[in-house]
Amino acid sequence: MNKAADILVIDDEQVIIDAVIKICALEDYTVDSAINTKTGLEKISKNFYPVIISDIMMPDGDGFQILDAINKSKKDSVVIMTTGFSTVENAVNSLYRGALSFIPKPFTVDELLSVLFRAKNYIKIMKEEKSFSPQQRDKELIYVTCPAKYLRLGHSTWMFQEREGSVLIGICDIYMKAIESVNNIEMMQLEDELIQGTGCASLTSNDERIHKILSPLSGRIVEVNNNVINNPSLLEKDPYFEGWLYRIIPANLDYEIKYLIPCSSDRL
Repeated sequence: MNKAADILVIDDEQVIIDAVIKICALEDYTVDSAINTKTGLEKISKNFYPVIISDIMMPDGDGFQILDAINKSKKDSVVIMTTGFSTVENAVNSLYRGALSFIPKPFTVDELLSVLFRAKNYIKIMKEEKSFSPQQRDKELIYVTCPAKYLRLGHSTWMFQEREGSVLIGICDIYMKAIESVNNIEMMQLEDELIQGTGCASLTSNDERIHKILSPLSGRIVEVNNNVINNPSLLEKDPYFEGWLYRIIPANLDYEIKYLIPCSSDRL
C-alpha cells in the first residue's frame, strides 16, 4: 500500500487542520486531512500514513476508534493524539492503547514540531529493529527496554515501586533515542505535586528542540535526582538506574496504575 502523505490529521475543527498543515510545511511534511472520524477511518483503510494526528473527542466518534483501526490493520502508523476539552485521563488512556504521544490544544509550533521529530525518529528506530535478524537482535541493541519489574506510560516514562512505598520515576530509553541528544534538563522542585500525564520536566536537545516529559504517576516529590541536572548525559547512558528523575510518594497508585504498561510484556 502506497504512502498517501507523511501525515494524516483528523479533527472536526478546520482551524486545527489548517494550523497543522501550515506548521508541517515548515519542515516539508506532506499532510492529508479528515474533518471527522468517519472520513479518517475511510482514509486509513485505503492509504498508509506514517503519522496520524487525531483529536480524541469528535462529534461522530473519537480517537480511540482511530487507534483501534490502526491496531487491527497491523499498519506501522504512529498516532499522536491532540486534546482539547477531553480530560488528561483520556489522554493517558490513549498512550495505554497505543498512541505514541499527545499534545494539548491549542498547541504551539514548537510543541508540534518536537513531537513530530520524535515520531519520525521512533519510526526509524522501529524500522531498523524489524530489519534485524534474530541473531542481530541478540547482539545489537538499538534501545534498551525497561526492566521487567517496571511499569511505563506509553513509550515515554517509567515507574518502579520501592519497598518502603515510595516510587522512582524516569524516562524510557526509546524516548531518549528519539530525541537523539540532550544538553539541558529543567526539573520540578522538592515537595512539588505531580499529576499523571502532565509535564514533570523538559529536555532541551542539541538542536534546541524542547521535549516535555510526562509524569507516569501523580504524587509528591520527596527527592530530586540532582545528578541528572548536573550531568544530563546520565539520561542517555543509564536511564533506568542512575538516570532516574524523582522519588515520589504516589497520590493514587491503585487507580492510576491501570493506565501503565508492565515492562515484562515487552519481553514476550
